[in-house]
Amino acid sequence: MEEQSNSMPNLTTMYGLFLTIWGLLVSTISESQSLTSFAPTLFGLPLLVAGEQAKLPDASTKLWMHIAVTFGLLAALGGTRFFMVMSDGLDYASSSMLMMFVTGSAYTVLCVRSFIEARKAREAKTEA
Repeated sequence: MEEQSNSMPNLTTMYGLFLTIWGLLVSTISESQSLTSFAPTLFGLPLLVAGEQAKLPDASTKLWMHIAVTFGLLAALGGTRFFMVMSDGLDYASSSMLMMFVTGSAYTVLCVRSFIEARKAREAKTEA
């Protein structure tokens, strides 16, 4: 049971790390002078912090995971800009937008499923 309860915080940490590294690499490789090239990093850092905080023994895991899913959803919404620029072809910026849309959407779905499972488990525990 402990392994399952840590799976979403671990996934959150890894997703936050992925976004952070992606934003830094793409900004460096593309030599972008735009702050928006760091958008994945700006979403990744709060996810990384939330994932790590949710793993602490005295943490309010529920609160931290709700904060995390908010940033995951914001990343997905930020990535929707891809659909406005996709006719220009893929470049560093549009690739980052597409990546944020796809991964942010998938992460949000996984979080919602996890929240539903946690609620069902809590309700089953109180019925027993």
